[in-house]
Amino acid sequence: MSWLAKLYETYEAVSNIDELSESLEPYFHKNEQCHIEIVLDKEGNFVRAESLIHEVSYGKQTYWKGEDTVIPITPKSLTGRTRGAAPYPLAEQIQYVAKDYPDFGGAKESYFKEYFELLNSWSLSKFTNFKVNAVAKYVAKGAVIRDLLKAGILFSYINDAKETLTTNWSKQGPCEEGSKKKLPKPPLLNAVNKNEQGNVKIRWRVQRPGDADELTWNDPILVKKWQDFQVDQNKENGLCQILGKKSFIASNHPKGVIPKANDAKLISVPSNESYLTFKGRFTNADQPCALSFEVSQKAHNVLRWLIARQGYHNNEQVFVTWAVSGKSVPDPLGDIWAVLGEDINIPAETEENEGAEVDHTIDIGQSFALRLNKYIAGYLTDIQPTESIVVLGLDAATKGRMGITYYRELLASEFLKRLEDWHTQFAWPQRHTVEIVNEKDGKELIKKTIWSVSSPVPQSIAEAAYGDILKSNAGLKKSLLERIMPCIVDGRPFPRDVLMASVRRGSNPMSYKNDKKWLWERNLGITCALYKGFYQRHPDNKQRRGYAMTLEESNDSRDYLYGRLLAIAERIEEIALNVAGEKARPTTAQRLMQRFADHPFSTWRNIELALQPYMQRLQSSRAPFLHKRRKELDAVLCALSSVDDSTRDKPLSGEFLLGYHCQRLALHNTQPENPQQD
Repeated sequence: MSWLAKLYETYEAVSNIDELSESLEPYFHKNEQCHIEIVLDKEGNFVRAESLIHEVSYGKQTYWKGEDTVIPITPKSLTGRTRGAAPYPLAEQIQYVAKDYPDFGGAKESYFKEYFELLNSWSLSKFTNFKVNAVAKYVAKGAVIRDLLKAGILFSYINDAKETLTTNWSKQGPCEEGSKKKLPKPPLLNAVNKNEQGNVKIRWRVQRPGDADELTWNDPILVKKWQDFQVDQNKENGLCQILGKKSFIASNHPKGVIPKANDAKLISVPSNESYLTFKGRFTNADQPCALSFEVSQKAHNVLRWLIARQGYHNNEQVFVTWAVSGKSVPDPLGDIWAVLGEDINIPAETEENEGAEVDHTIDIGQSFALRLNKYIAGYLTDIQPTESIVVLGLDAATKGRMGITYYRELLASEFLKRLEDWHTQFAWPQRHTVEIVNEKDGKELIKKTIWSVSSPVPQSIAEAAYGDILKSNAGLKKSLLERIMPCIVDGRPFPRDVLMASVRRGSNPMSYKNDKKWLWERNLGITCALYKGFYQRHPDNKQRRGYAMTLEESNDSRDYLYGRLLAIAERIEEIALNVAGEKARPTTAQRLMQRFADHPFSTWRNIELALQPYMQRLQSSRAPFLHKRRKELDAVLCALSSVDDSTRDKPLSGEFLLGYHCQRLALHNTQPENPQQD
């Protein structure tokens, strides 16, 4: 129940922040699509009407919809419209609003009587308003359909000499003049379910001389009037377990919290006849969970608002993080590189220069840590260290039910420290593509690859570990996110099986298509980040160790050294192919990389022999470059010879990828001592 209390507290806090409260639904209200707007004068006379239908695009799909409108609701109409009449009091469907709906052959049952009883009771109460009175007077005349047909908003045809609302445009719609071809189907019919105009929802404007506010929605006075009317109508009938006082208890709870699971409910209330009611502990349905309607709707409204505003969406799965005070907090699943920008990066790949000297003494991790520290400190200037932060995970297992899969309450200082630890411990140069202005013309944008230090985002981690399997296994991605979240928020060790899956895919570049080389490079950076982070928070303290994010020439680990050898061999062959003008193709090192990971000693001999023709080719054209690479090979082989098990052909750990990646980046990004030297 604590999550409900936190949501209720959040609603109360956000509703007092002007710039945020405007988009937050009031209680006893909800957001609905309205298709038509009718304008009345203060006496309830029809002035005009207009369609609210507009075209929207979602991905590659285009469809028609109405305008989102906050409308007043009753406890019954909030969830009980599937069976029988459950009217909204103001904005409603035509089958409720139009007294003359049956006169025009309405296909659906008319609920005008129930609608007018509710609207009229509000109009006659002490909580009324001139706008409510005007709408009540107008609908009582029974001319809604007639006025909308005259205005050309609704559509009809003649059936047995009687004007009837159109339900099937292909059969009942008019044809083009002088042709049997039907006119295009109106957007209004495309926007409503089954082309049924009885489903069209109407909202109202009421004009009064000297009053600029015509709206019946987003009117604070009208909102308060309706809330007071509902509090007066719905008497206290039980003890709310959140407020701790007698309140009007909700018999049903809202749905539609997650966009991709619009029918799923977070709270289900069994009836007294349900087998869920009594299992030895309770005697009626209210005892296990008694929530006031106010608490229930405020909690659901603010949760829906939070998810829409700052939620992380994975189909029916959602994670959302917020401060109870309503203040801004960083998203634990967000992309830290997008937030910090591109400043902390290794330069993009440059042409190899044989006179280049590489400075491996600078650890770019220090620069990243300083920038990250400033970013986190920025939040601490706005939010107090003792403020409450909530992290909530939801998932809809079935069409009608959703559940909480993850829940944490933390102090702001604790949350920000753990987030900083995650981004620091799992930081590694990551491959990014950015657009920059072409220096030649100063206008054209060209794409540039940079290796910028950041932690990988969970989405990319999943792709690095499992690849295309995720496309056919949505549950795998969901479970992976549920396992990664505790690593970020709780500071837990990273799952070893996910790391090993990523290492296997990172060690096999030939499993990627030629046009997907960039994807392998990206996944390689992610794998290195996971390996580094895994050992920084290893469950066994004795095995914990750290790695620099630049080349460690003093690292004499067998696996790290073998990785460096592979990168040097790869670079020699790449330059030889480039000098000869040959078409780019996988090098011997890349083709044998997976085998090299399993049998490094024997495979290195094959790679070394394959390098000889390329080294002979470079001897005449790029002698200084070849000399430097030979010196590096000799230094690494010398260091490797002093390692006890260097000649054993046992498999390499993921550490070899760190050595390979660091050496690879160092060779690709050397800076020349003499710019004129070729």
